[in-house]
Amino acid sequence: MGGDLTTDEFDALAQIVAGIKHGERPSACVARNTKRLLGLKYIEYAKNGQLALTDKGKQTLFIKSCINGLRAIATDPATVLKSDVQTFLGKKGHIVAKDGGHEITEKGLECLADIDARSK
Repeated sequence: MGGDLTTDEFDALAQIVAGIKHGERPSACVARNTKRLLGLKYIEYAKNGQLALTDKGKQTLFIKSCINGLRAIATDPATVLKSDVQTFLGKKGHIVAKDGGHEITEKGLECLADIDARSK
């Protein structure tokens, strides 16, 4: 899932998604990570010369959002998730709606445990 990316590289991806205004220089974060993210095919130059996420980059950010959402639900069941993340986690059986919030399922807990085990 992009487990080889650093927090700084994830931040750069998020900044690219947010957009860099035409004619404006990329932030230092984006500038120092561009070469590696291009090489790993998470970003590319669009026809207008702007940096853009590839499908791989979009998928990686989405999966990171899902993992962060799952962790947030495990901590606070009343956490409000983005609709696409909520739909995905619900369809995969990682969360269920309960009492105005969500509850993490056994499958969701196993998934988080697996992710944590891999990151060590």
